Amino acid sequence: MTVIRPNDDAIGSAADHYGLHFDAATRQEFAGLVDGALGSYDVVDDLYADESFSAPSRDHATPDASDNPLGAWYVTTSISTAAGGPLTGRRVAIKDNVTVAGVPMMNGSRSLEGFVPTRDATVVTRLLDAGATVAGKAVCEDLCFSGSSFTPATGPVRNPWDPDREAGGSSGGSAALVAAGDVDLAIGGDQGGSIRIPAAFCGVVGHKPTFGLVPYTGAFPIERTIDHLGPITRTVEDAALLLSVIAGRDGHDPRQPDNLVVDDYLSTLDSGIDGLRVGVVSQGFGHAISQPEVDDAVRAAAHRFTEAGGVVDEVSVPWHLHAFHVWNVIATDGGAYQMLDGNGYGLNADGLYDPELMAYFAQHRIQHADALSETVKLVALCGHHGVTALGGSSYGKARNLVPRARAAYDAALESYDVLVMPTLPYVASELPAQDVDRVTYVTKALGMIANTAPFDVTGHPALSVPAGLVNGLPVGMMIIGKRFDDATVLRAGHAFEQIRGAFPTATGQQATSARLSLA
Repeated sequence: MTVIRPNDDAIGSAADHYGLHFDAATRQEFAGLVDGALGSYDVVDDLYADESFSAPSRDHATPDASDNPLGAWYVTTSISTAAGGPLTGRRVAIKDNVTVAGVPMMNGSRSLEGFVPTRDATVVTRLLDAGATVAGKAVCEDLCFSGSSFTPATGPVRNPWDPDREAGGSSGGSAALVAAGDVDLAIGGDQGGSIRIPAAFCGVVGHKPTFGLVPYTGAFPIERTIDHLGPITRTVEDAALLLSVIAGRDGHDPRQPDNLVVDDYLSTLDSGIDGLRVGVVSQGFGHAISQPEVDDAVRAAAHRFTEAGGVVDEVSVPWHLHAFHVWNVIATDGGAYQMLDGNGYGLNADGLYDPELMAYFAQHRIQHADALSETVKLVALCGHHGVTALGGSSYGKARNLVPRARAAYDAALESYDVLVMPTLPYVASELPAQDVDRVTYVTKALGMIANTAPFDVTGHPALSVPAGLVNGLPVGMMIIGKRFDDATVLRAGHAFEQIRGAFPTATGQQATSARLSLA
């Protein structure tokens, strides 16, 4: 097997990229030297061919609109390989940035359309080993870079509470399918809030685990330092169950620490919260775009912890207002450098790569560049400027500020067991028209992440639970805890559910009646 060789023109282009000045003779001489160096690439290709394998044959179907009224399914399947485990009989939707071998993967984007992975992601293997049935791939945003649900190449994902409204992103399909009762559980991904945002908009539970707790192996990355996978479920108990299945080292993901310990997330759920110290973060409220009714609903919900013995106080974390900007530089420069120029995986890290996906995406993202969402185009242009004109120095500064941001929350968590704030500043809004102007498009896609994004960069676990309804639509309350203390976060969320009582479901007349009764 022989890899493609560069011609003289390609050598010239590479030289220009690095500021080198070659005459024709020099280009030709280097072409020969490069040809020799690429001999090692030929050997690696031959060696890798012995390791590679083809995708298994797994049935899948593309549902028609009548079977997919929310636009939440990309493809449907019915894959199960084991029985008798803790998830036996449970149907799970997999966000379509996560590989399921033999099943098409689009990641919401024309740039990956047609790709069929050959390996199951680690979380998929663990779900199947636990007895789950993979019911299909849930639609996500274009390359997962939106907090709303209107950027997928297949069309918008609609909120089951009101189909004219956004489901949230980028795991909108996962949350909508859980909220509508089409599946029992779902896997979401979170780089800026993409598990918690759709969970809040759709009135379900979304847990972003501590960074590194759940292996990201087999999921399409955005930026290695902020990538997370986690559960989207109807109840905190189900989130704890799902986390207990998918958490733990797999030996392939450099995001995971060597000394990772997985707790028993289920056994402590019912141990109560008597004496639990809850800090209501002042800076999580009163943003310029916050709905006062949402702030009021979350404050009222937070103070209900006292009904079960919790102690609730206000706490100030000024760095919360800075942490979003630190995240923004990392997600933008890092996303352009790794997700786009690095064809998803980037380089310079240990771990299991997906070379087939990298090659496919490298070719198709150029062919379909104009079809990328406006948010991805913004990341490409701004991030390219940050990496080239600014030399990546802003990224370096942002990474160096992460310990200060993390320490600010850690300091608050020395006095409190958990922190609380609104997951989102407002309830789900109407989906935009197809011809919406670009500025409105970008604002609507990314305008809600000020509270969620900081915890992707600091790595703290963060859980969104339904806190109530405003104007008949769900409001999410976010509970944040110490890193790798996901068990306390889940225990607090479970206790709140017991205090709150059953939350209405977004299914037909039942949801309509519940909205009217709670409005």
